[in-house]
Amino acid sequence: MRKRALLLLMSLVFIVSVILSAKSVSYAGGATDEILNYTITVDVNEDATLDMNYHIDWKVLQSGGSLGPVSWVEIGIPNSHCTDIEAKSDTIKRIGLSKKGGDVLIRVDFDRSYYEGEVISFDFSFTQDYMYEMNKFEEGFTQYGFTPGWFDEIAVDELVIKWNGENVESFTPEGAIEDGYITWNTSLNPRGRFSVTVTYPNDAFQFDETKFNQVGQEKSLGGDDDGLSMGAEITIAMFVFILTSCWPFIIIALLIKKAYDSARGFSYGKRVVTREKITYYESCPHCGAPLKERRDTCEFCGASMIKSKEVITEKDAQKDKEIRKHKNTGVYHYGSSPNVYISVHSTRPKVPITRSTSSSSRSSGSSRSSSHSCAHSSCACACACACACAGGGRAGCTVKDFYNTNLKLRQLSLKKHR
Repeated sequence: MRKRALLLLMSLVFIVSVILSAKSVSYAGGATDEILNYTITVDVNEDATLDMNYHIDWKVLQSGGSLGPVSWVEIGIPNSHCTDIEAKSDTIKRIGLSKKGGDVLIRVDFDRSYYEGEVISFDFSFTQDYMYEMNKFEEGFTQYGFTPGWFDEIAVDELVIKWNGENVESFTPEGAIEDGYITWNTSLNPRGRFSVTVTYPNDAFQFDETKFNQVGQEKSLGGDDDGLSMGAEITIAMFVFILTSCWPFIIIALLIKKAYDSARGFSYGKRVVTREKITYYESCPHCGAPLKERRDTCEFCGASMIKSKEVITEKDAQKDKEIRKHKNTGVYHYGSSPNVYISVHSTRPKVPITRSTSSSSRSSGSSRSSSHSCAHSSCACACACACACAGGGRAGCTVKDFYNTNLKLRQLSLKKHR
C-alpha cells in the first residue's frame, strides 16, 4: 500500500509539473504579446471573390527565458480557398499558407527577430473565395459572412474592418460609412470574436451557387471552443490548488523515494545530455509539398523531410549559448531558420551504491524521465509554439488543395447520401 501511495504521489507531481511548465510558456507571468491595431480592408471582385488586405501592429511583451523573441506568426483566415498571397511590407521575409488540423492560417516570417518592447508592423494581402451563400435568408439575395481570426491569449486594442460599400443592399451589425467603405471599429479581449454580414442582390456580382460559404472561419491554434478552453483553465486551477496545498507531503514523498532507492542499492548519477541538430527540407524533395512543422515525413507521399542530422558534442555546445541553454529532453527551434531544430535527450542514470557489508546489493534497470518545453521564438503558440497563439500565433505550412481536386464539401455530402 505504501508503494502504491508513493507511486500515486509521484504521478501527481509529474502531471502537475508538465501542466505548469506548458502553461508557463503561454503566460510567462502575464500576456506574451499585444495587438495594437488589426485592420482588414475588403473589396469584392467581379467574380465575387474577395481581395483582403491585412495590416497588423503586433507588440512583443515578453521575449526572455525559454519564450524567446518573435520571428514569425500565424494569422487565421476563413478557408483554404485562398490565392495570390502577397507580402506588402519590408518587415516580411516570407509568407505562405499553413494548416493546423482544421485551422487555415497564413504564416508570416519576419525580416528579423523582435524582442520585448518592440512593435512589428506588417501588411499582406490575398484573394479569398467561397465566402457567400445565395438565397440563404431571402430569395434573390446573397450574403457574405466574415469573422476575423481571434486570439486565445492576446488582446486586440483596435480591430477595424473596412468593407467596400458598392452595390451593398444591407449589412450587420451597425457600422459607419467612411470613404465608400462600411467600417466597423471595436476591441477584443483574449478569445474575443467579432462577426459581420454583408448582403447583395444576386445580380450584383457573378455569384456561383455551388460556392457556398465554407465557414471554416478562423479558429484558434488550439482548435478548441470556448467551453473546452474554460474547462482546461479549471483543470489547471485544480492542479495548482492541489500543488500549493500538498507541497509539504510531496517533499516528504520525494525524500522517502530517495531513501527507498538508496535502500535498494542505487543512487542517481550526474546528468548526461546529448544533443542533435536536425535540418528539415522547406518542401518535400519527392512531391514538392511544403513542410509541416517538425514533421519527419511528408504527409502526402511519406518521403523523409529530414535534410540532415548532426550530433552536437558537449565541446561544441559550450561554444554556442543558444544550444547550451537547452538541457531538458525536448525539441527546440534553433537560429533564424524556421526549419532547423535542436533535439535534446537528458538522463540521470542509476548508479549502484558500493557497500562495505557482505550482503549483496541489488540495482534495478535504468529509468529515465523527460520533459518537453514549447519555444515561443517562432510562435506567438502566438504555440511563439502561440503557444500564446490563437487565430494565429508565432508556428508550419501545408498545402491548399494540393492535388487540385476542386472537390466541394456539398458534393461529398450528396455522394454519401446517394
